[in-house]
Amino acid sequence: VQLQASGGGLVQAGASLRLSCAASGDTFSNYLMGWFRQASGKEREFVAHISYRGQTTHYLDSVKGRFTISRDNARNTVHLQMNSVKPEDTGVYYCAAARFSYGGGNYIPGQYDYWGQGTLVTVSS
Repeated sequence: VQLQASGGGLVQAGASLRLSCAASGDTFSNYLMGWFRQASGKEREFVAHISYRGQTTHYLDSVKGRFTISRDNARNTVHLQMNSVKPEDTGVYYCAAARFSYGGGNYIPGQYDYWGQGTLVTVSS
């Protein structure tokens, strides 16, 4: 499956941003979808993931209550609504697709099979 992320940009702290990821090449609902981010000089970290049909979501503790992941299987898209962003949210955001849902949650990059190219989010203070 091919993934194309978009929606990044430069915003001030406290603003909102909506990231999108468009999928093609396979049946979208066959994949659990996740968002990761990578700040400069740091490892890629889990942000959120959503189950195949959207019933279940999981979040990084620091984004709970501010970020919302959603998916539209009819449109083959997954979104990350980012509200009340902070400077520490700065980084390249990647969407990813996993064929297999791990019982403990899909929290590490190695659990995902396909990756988008990333979209840069910069939050100024």
